[in-house]
Amino acid sequence: MHAFAASTQPDMQRIDRRVREKIDRPATRILTLTPFYPTACDDSEGCFIAEPLRAMNEFGINSCVVAVHPLHRARAGSNIVTPVATWIRYPSVPGGVGLASAGSFLYASLISKIRKLHRSQRIDLIHAHAALPCGHAAALLSRELNIPFIVTVHGLDAFCDNQVRGYAGAWCKRVAEFVYRSASRVICISDKVAGAVVDGAAFPINPRVIYNGVDTQMFSPAPADSLPGTILSVGNLIPIKGHELLLRALAAVLPNYPHLSCEIIGDGPERRRLARLASDCNIAGKIRFLGRQSRRQVADAMRRCLLFALPSRYEGLGCVYLEAMSTVKPVIACRGQGIDEIIQHGGNGWLIDPGNLQELIAALSVLLQNLQLRRQIGEAARRTVLQSLTSAHQAIQLAAVYRECVA
Repeated sequence: MHAFAASTQPDMQRIDRRVREKIDRPATRILTLTPFYPTACDDSEGCFIAEPLRAMNEFGINSCVVAVHPLHRARAGSNIVTPVATWIRYPSVPGGVGLASAGSFLYASLISKIRKLHRSQRIDLIHAHAALPCGHAAALLSRELNIPFIVTVHGLDAFCDNQVRGYAGAWCKRVAEFVYRSASRVICISDKVAGAVVDGAAFPINPRVIYNGVDTQMFSPAPADSLPGTILSVGNLIPIKGHELLLRALAAVLPNYPHLSCEIIGDGPERRRLARLASDCNIAGKIRFLGRQSRRQVADAMRRCLLFALPSRYEGLGCVYLEAMSTVKPVIACRGQGIDEIIQHGGNGWLIDPGNLQELIAALSVLLQNLQLRRQIGEAARRTVLQSLTSAHQAIQLAAVYRECVA
């Protein structure tokens, strides 16, 4: 485990004991402010936020969720999750140029509602997800209502100046720095993300690493004799996810495995180009583009596959890797991403260098021809998740941070 993880991941038994000792206190009430949350048409969106919240009551935490959505995007319908979110729409300038000011507009849309909520049901702490816009809005709410706040950073673009360039990107960076400086705690989903925060800040910062967890009941193993020959990949169809590399590697190995096929779950602007590439590589009949799927459909696909491959080159952590590991499947991922803090190459997963076609071909070949190795890696992967990467582990650690900040 890497430096930040080693120094910031607390011992689970110690946390569990400390949190449970405090359950007899009055419940801590948290306002969760997030742009990611399950919707009626996409129950995987923000599942890494919703799922640990379900365990919070056990640790004396009551959560009120406000999910936010800019007015220029289509309205998101609510999903039946616990706790149920209140959806708030706010005005913002479309595109990256409006990101730096989005938090101010969100704050203006929220302040009267949150002030009323705080008067009727005391809010002890605000937990914002992502610096912009929710972290910025939380910082302004914190200053106005005298409520502490924390922020979780979910990606490698911690200051939003990679997705937004020029003057607007510099503005985003200044706002994100204000958020991190003002927060009681900065939580990062991996060592890799924590490094991005520390390296980009113009002031000392000590982030806390809390890995996302897995619903191990939903993502559970299947009987070994029910598995056909399928390679699975799950991710948005955008260039950084590495689907082009995967298709080229499959073109190299599929002739040796005539009964093998590949399922790709996800959608995005690359779908048409990837379909053309599959046709050009003469493997179109072996590739199924399934589009977006529900959480249970993804879990079923992971249970029925032989192995999971997503050679993404820009990944803060990657929940899909953990979910596939939880279903006892060997996972192929890339070095230098958040997931390589979890995967031990050849032990509980397989790592390649980003963009390395020959390494991916070799990885697929080794795993496809060695059933015993696949089983050993998959079983070790499931043990890794059960030991420290479940939704309950995530909830315990979050509850401990909440208690620290309101003590």
